[in-house]
Amino acid sequence: MTAVEDRTTTGITEIFETLDVPGDLKAELLRGEIVMMAGPHWVHNMIVLQVQNQIPQNRWYPMQTQDIAIPGEVSEPQPDLVVIEHGAFDGRSRLVPAPATTLLLEVVSKTSKHRDYVTKRSIYAAGQVPAYLIVDPYAATCVLLTEPRGSGEAADYRTERTSEFGEPVPIGALGIELDTSEFGTLPAGA
Repeated sequence: MTAVEDRTTTGITEIFETLDVPGDLKAELLRGEIVMMAGPHWVHNMIVLQVQNQIPQNRWYPMQTQDIAIPGEVSEPQPDLVVIEHGAFDGRSRLVPAPATTLLLEVVSKTSKHRDYVTKRSIYAAGQVPAYLIVDPYAATCVLLTEPRGSGEAADYRTERTSEFGEPVPIGALGIELDTSEFGTLPAGA
């Protein structure tokens, strides 16, 4: 049985999988709740692109708009960037099992702050995602979370490293030092 088959399914999972989402919206299933949000800001997209361009693609697949399956959770998040090592996933499903990922990236938006810092933090830790990077253009910081432990809402990361934009972010799971000097910022409320 694969990690995708191990995930908890309910009626909401079936509704979510057949949901017709308008093209200008993004939908995620987070702990049994369908969350829809507007398309991202230009600064948001540029940060994702800048991170993606720094990941060595001879070893890693940096994928945008990829749904993740969290074993034991009623959650199908769609991180801003999913990094998977070559050979870790066979690509035969819409959902990538969270344990097959190496890094998940979320860029904080006006409406996603709580979800990115709290809800997804515990969801990704419960899914045993080795590294979770939160890039916050409002605070001009990057928070790298590693060493997941626990399950359910009590799951968390043991290690948290916060860096300011302009400081390099060492991402040991990928063997890179992320250059953040070109990351854009947003004023509160943008």
